[in-house]
Amino acid sequence: MTNVTKRDFRTLDDVDVQAKRVLIRVDLNMPMENGIVVDATRLERVAPSLAELSSRGARVIILSHFGRPKGPNAKDSLAQMTGPVSAILSKPVAFCASVCGPDLDQAVARLAPGDLLLVENTRFDPREEANDPSLAAAWAGNGDLYVNDAFSTAHRAHASTEGLAHLLPSYAGRAMQAELDALDLALGNPARPVIALVGGSKVASKIDLLNNLVTKVDILVIGGGMANTFLAAQGKAVGKSLCERDLGPLARSILVAAERAGCRVVLPTDAVVAKEFRANADARTIGIDLVPDDAMILDVGSNTIADIAGLIEGAKTLVWNGPLGAFETPPFDLGTVSVARHVAMLTRAGRLKSVAGGGDTMAALNQSGAADALTYLSTAGGAFLEWLEGKPLPGVAALKS
Repeated sequence: MTNVTKRDFRTLDDVDVQAKRVLIRVDLNMPMENGIVVDATRLERVAPSLAELSSRGARVIILSHFGRPKGPNAKDSLAQMTGPVSAILSKPVAFCASVCGPDLDQAVARLAPGDLLLVENTRFDPREEANDPSLAAAWAGNGDLYVNDAFSTAHRAHASTEGLAHLLPSYAGRAMQAELDALDLALGNPARPVIALVGGSKVASKIDLLNNLVTKVDILVIGGGMANTFLAAQGKAVGKSLCERDLGPLARSILVAAERAGCRVVLPTDAVVAKEFRANADARTIGIDLVPDDAMILDVGSNTIADIAGLIEGAKTLVWNGPLGAFETPPFDLGTVSVARHVAMLTRAGRLKSVAGGGDTMAALNQSGAADALTYLSTAGGAFLEWLEGKPLPGVAALKS
């Protein structure tokens, strides 16, 4: 896997933006309810780049997608984002109701240094997802520079994420810069030992991730439902637990690859089990060899929590993707929450560099109160996962100097 380090791409430190037309790709695809943004994390991440460009006298042209539109529609219009963007920057933000064309040309021509213009949903034009050169060229005609501040879309080769970067001098925004630095810290050039925590429900969705991580980390801890598949592959009874029994050969091949690479794989030695999956169900902790036929494994047990904590104590770098149990449903949240708080404690103490990402991981870390303590928490979703899998990200590759 080739990781892009700070030496491989240019940042806003490398360019004079005064009076320049700067096309910046951000990700404003945020959850909304009744016209209100309910999670503004992505906007908060890109606000520093937008504010910096404006304060340095750039003419700022903001590109983003929203939702998965099949064509222009009011529900997915970025017009509804002008208010939130304006509020976080404490500056007025103009809006262009056209993705490209004469309306955009005229709107850009009206910009003064420091002004900001939000362009309509890039996906309203079918050429965006097709990475059509004609759309990238139309945007490039309205810009002097291109900035990508949307790592969360970097795994997609679209006109606004990859095509445009080849037509203008291109730079990483502050959020993109922070993400790439964090990822390099985690697996590109990490302090060792490196430990990875991988959880979630299914092995099938993380085959590439596991195969890549065993070649990159020193210790791989597997939890969640996917651990059951590995336990069953070793001949252990897992009762009624979620388990992909047909993936036994694949699980064993991953264990063999880990052994060859010198990566220690850690599976639960005890588990919290219950006969039904519901909140506050009657549950007990038992050894992993004692799972009854009528029970389900729903969390790691206290001995496993202690083992994981000890391994993290000896590590310098941690990468986390996926919860260790059914954290949404108490009492099966204890394993994930306990480990998260231990990671937070070691990170605050300066003993551990910790990088985590993925929707369920973020939810679990927020639930535990540990999210703010980690070195870096990625909001990138699919892009973060593909990076962990070792796949090239077109939007990142296009920024290489």
